[in-house]
Amino acid sequence: MLTSVELCAGAGGQALGLERAGFDHTALVEIDKHCCATLRHNRPDWNVLEEDLRLFKDDASTYKGIDLLAGGLPCPPFSVAGKQLGEKDERNLFDDAIHIVDATRPRAVMIENVRGFLDAAFHDYREKLKKHLAKLGYETDWRLLNASDYGVPQLRPRVAIVALRKEYSDQFSWPDPLPYNPPTVGETLLDLMKSRGWRGADDWAAQADEIAPTIVGGSKKHGGPDLGPTRARRAWASLGVEGRTIAYEAPDPFHNDMPRLTVRMVARIQGFPDSWHFTGAKTNAYRQVGNAFPPPVAQAVALQLKDAIAKPKLHAVRA
Repeated sequence: MLTSVELCAGAGGQALGLERAGFDHTALVEIDKHCCATLRHNRPDWNVLEEDLRLFKDDASTYKGIDLLAGGLPCPPFSVAGKQLGEKDERNLFDDAIHIVDATRPRAVMIENVRGFLDAAFHDYREKLKKHLAKLGYETDWRLLNASDYGVPQLRPRVAIVALRKEYSDQFSWPDPLPYNPPTVGETLLDLMKSRGWRGADDWAAQADEIAPTIVGGSKKHGGPDLGPTRARRAWASLGVEGRTIAYEAPDPFHNDMPRLTVRMVARIQGFPDSWHFTGAKTNAYRQVGNAFPPPVAQAVALQLKDAIAKPKLHAVRA
């Protein structure tokens, strides 16, 4: 079993994907107490460290020699929904992550972030990160991945950043998209919509014949759980879904309006198994789901990393 440490683990989307790929979590670092409660509830044996990443980095050398350092670093510094301050944003933790790479010296690194990370405005910063990692002996690459290419019924582009020690870097290749489309929203949620006997479920599912728009997690400053801004809610309405609020339960038998989604429904659209429970009240649970990295995408990348670092090291051929 290969070992890993995950930074900013959230509610476990990436952690679950890594587990499925064959990585054993030595530690998961997360500052949010609600996310930590979810991680501990689902995996009581995981070593969940409820602390600030900036404090964890001082003790990171304890985990020197792990196979993989992974994480979903805060997205607001690069998100088009924010001010895109990048490295000037106080929430930017990339420099701290580089420090932890230096302290732990993993065979591979896997960082997830938003599409905005690839914007032209951050070209110099991306090159700076690449140079820092090169000095530590790593080759770095990144790619924009669409969750729908890996079976997730959602339009969710995310950036995956990978860095491997130079002796492994030529052995890594990005995962190929699946050769078929993901299920539609209707196909994905029909059984959940029917769970309380809603008579209109089949007609609704036939109308909800596309994949979902991007699930929006929101922030702690956000008033409550909904499916996003006006444009996103219009996209949901075209699928027959009321996006202004999240429901506590599925529609009743005589429901005659657009249904709302429950946290469990949103989690399934995000690629979580139904067995994964999100603790806390509805608002906190929804934010955990909405901010997660879809497990199937994390699994696809992690399997490629596992294959690369498990092979014998490549050695230069002397002339």
